[in-house]
Amino acid sequence: MERSSRQPDDGVAGEARGELSPRVARALWRWSAGLVLAVPGASALVAGAGHERRAAVALALVLAQAGALRWQARAPVAVLAGTAAAGLAVWALLPAVTLTGALLAAQIALCVLSATRPRRVSVRALAAMCLPAPAAFWAGGPAGLAVYLLTVVLAWTAGQWRRAQQARTRAETRRAVVEERARIAREVHDVVAHTLSVMVVQAGAADDVFTRRPEQAREALRAIETSARSALGELRLLLRAFGPDAAEGGAPERWEAGPSLARLDELAGAVRATGMTVHLHREGVTDGLPAAVDLAAYRIVQEALTNTLRHAAGADEVSVRVAVDGAWVRVTVADDGRAPQGSAAAAGAGRGLVGMKERARLVGGRLRAGPRPGGGFEVAAELPVEGVS
Repeated sequence: MERSSRQPDDGVAGEARGELSPRVARALWRWSAGLVLAVPGASALVAGAGHERRAAVALALVLAQAGALRWQARAPVAVLAGTAAAGLAVWALLPAVTLTGALLAAQIALCVLSATRPRRVSVRALAAMCLPAPAAFWAGGPAGLAVYLLTVVLAWTAGQWRRAQQARTRAETRRAVVEERARIAREVHDVVAHTLSVMVVQAGAADDVFTRRPEQAREALRAIETSARSALGELRLLLRAFGPDAAEGGAPERWEAGPSLARLDELAGAVRATGMTVHLHREGVTDGLPAAVDLAAYRIVQEALTNTLRHAAGADEVSVRVAVDGAWVRVTVADDGRAPQGSAAAAGAGRGLVGMKERARLVGGRLRAGPRPGGGFEVAAELPVEGVS
């Protein structure tokens, strides 16, 4: 599993350096060598009838061209120069072989060079390949010149197209990596930030009553243990979901056993253990929601409760409402505290708020957050049910 999972990365890294993977290079050589042996080789046999010595030398040069293409991926400039010189020699020995056919190997090398080397290098190579154009005109007239220049330009253009295609693939790969890292960061932030906030409040409460009410302190410590175990369980599921086995069916297990609106009671219970009063209201049926929407709604509630614990000064009550009407999941979390003046949370621009808005956006929903007119802070999200996988 580890070995197979590394091979694509190695291939991408090679392409990022302008190289071809060994497997692609071998396939390219077999294909191009076969084409050179079939076209210039057959032409040399036909044109060399009655000129056995010239034909033998020409065939040896064609074989040398086919062999040189073995290194076209590693050293395309040297291969281009060598095959071009050999091709001109074949044409000089057997003028009946067209210049275009004699330089077929060089044109293939030009295509590979154009695809794997910087544009300035490939443009110089293109100009060098155009130098024999007068000879093509002398041998075949305007038609011969047009065919030769067309094949050379097409070979260079095909390489440029391949290079652009590789650049798009690399850009998509980098974007996918960035998005995956951001997704992992959001998950880890939601799990760790909420749990640590709850544990800090519970530890402070236990310290306050440790001597006077030891039983209450023990309850707070047990709540800390429960929160820590829950966070560890979620982190294990998270690592399993993003591990190598996720592509083979590990992710569905995470959705089934991981965070869900069905676990809101556990989430509310952990916050209640800190002394905060939590009012939980549900409308509609949350079973059967798309996994992405279910997770996004849960994380929004979790982050909103975390912000209440961390930023809502003087808050002692928070209301959580989740309403499902078939087309939308509407989530509202409102507290009765007050945010510090000038804080990012008060302005609706904190890191947690940005993460909640991004979660809502990724599933096609919207989220607003800000102070309520009558006091307190409110987070309200609307997430679409249909059209989300």
